[in-house]
Amino acid sequence: MRQSGNHFLLLLTLFIFSPLVFLSAQVKAGEDALGTRSYDDYDKPEFCGTSCHTDFYQQWKRAMMSQAYTHKWDEVEYFKLAVPHAEKDEKVAGVKAGCNGCHAPISFLAGDVPPPLPSMNSRANESVSCDFCHTVTGFQGDIPYNFNYISEPGNVKYGPRGTGKSPEHEIAKSDFISTAEFCGTCHNEMSPYGVWVKATQLEWKEGPYSKQGVKCQNCHMTQTEGYSSSMGNKYPDVWQHLFHGAHDPGKIRGTIELRIYPDIDEAEPGETVKFTVVLFNQKTGHKFPTGSVEDRIVWLDVTATDAEGNVYHLPVDKKGFEGEEYTIASDVLAYQDIGIALDDPNFKGLQRDGVPLGDRIFRMPYFDPQGRMTMQQWNTASLGVDYRIGPRETKTETYTFDLPDDIAPGTLTVKAVLNYQKLVKPVADFLGVPEEAEIIEVNRQTTTLEILE
Repeated sequence: MRQSGNHFLLLLTLFIFSPLVFLSAQVKAGEDALGTRSYDDYDKPEFCGTSCHTDFYQQWKRAMMSQAYTHKWDEVEYFKLAVPHAEKDEKVAGVKAGCNGCHAPISFLAGDVPPPLPSMNSRANESVSCDFCHTVTGFQGDIPYNFNYISEPGNVKYGPRGTGKSPEHEIAKSDFISTAEFCGTCHNEMSPYGVWVKATQLEWKEGPYSKQGVKCQNCHMTQTEGYSSSMGNKYPDVWQHLFHGAHDPGKIRGTIELRIYPDIDEAEPGETVKFTVVLFNQKTGHKFPTGSVEDRIVWLDVTATDAEGNVYHLPVDKKGFEGEEYTIASDVLAYQDIGIALDDPNFKGLQRDGVPLGDRIFRMPYFDPQGRMTMQQWNTASLGVDYRIGPRETKTETYTFDLPDDIAPGTLTVKAVLNYQKLVKPVADFLGVPEEAEIIEVNRQTTTLEILE
């Protein structure tokens, strides 16, 4: 884990500005925390939910925080890919335990490596639980990443308010739990090759919202009137524990605004028309997509339909920047390093994109040590061009359409649709999780053009 260059100054800074972190300085964090706790150190979520925090518990049960270990794709990725790969390659051996530093932190801290399969219904199934988050007091080092949180289980539970009384535990105010850095301990990740493969909190920090004091919790744990517990006081600003994000269609839809327009209003068959699509990221405090960028795919599909219903697919105009070939859909193969886990050195890979050829893709490609595109973040040795859409960023894409000589006269309707998948379809189908390739429509817009006789 990264350490400060000046130990004395670090301790002095922590003492002045972050006393909770200072008091926790001797508690192990990150990889060093493996096996330093036991399951019995942490209360089960059911204990929290059935005794006092009913609303929070019901919200958490339906959020990805409660499924970080049991979610089908996470199970497949961990047990079918990460664990076998880690057992064959010393360079990435740490992911066998490290994946669970964030997906099943109590299991990681208890040294349960690998934990039982979700079907065994062990305590690993608690995923990211109530008592874990509310016993985190800070992080170790300069940057929050790779589960370098400091967890101090016990009778004191930390929250943003620090008020109220409980018959079960003490309550203490934590400024840290309300910070983006708290989230960053798991939503920033560096691969064993020293590459930032997840950098959601770092993206936010570099963007406009961090400078305005808008943090992760403002969008992913919105506040409303309610109770923090069944016996507590009513507050006007209770943080909700819904954690809606990349797995929620309602959160994805409308993230990017779209507008499309032609360069002329009328055209004759055989003429050339240029359409411009303007995309504006109005909603995210980080780049879109973010997080598991190696898995996720966002693409812009543009089609034209003439007055007789004939449909024409329009490929995006190339811009000519370095690495652009990874941002335009093709039928090339990728993901050959899946063969390591499969014990198949001749594995030829899978189709890279699985979306209409020529469509613009908003992604950042990940490359394995052999320079092949990978969807295994632990095996990522380098990154390609970052063509995602940043917070409040506007991108423009152009489409040149040479109107066919036989195109039907009348109204030509041109439609631009921005789509999102949590996992590239060829990978999802191959690994038996087709539900991860569900297409979520982010936005759509149409324009028209009159075709003259």
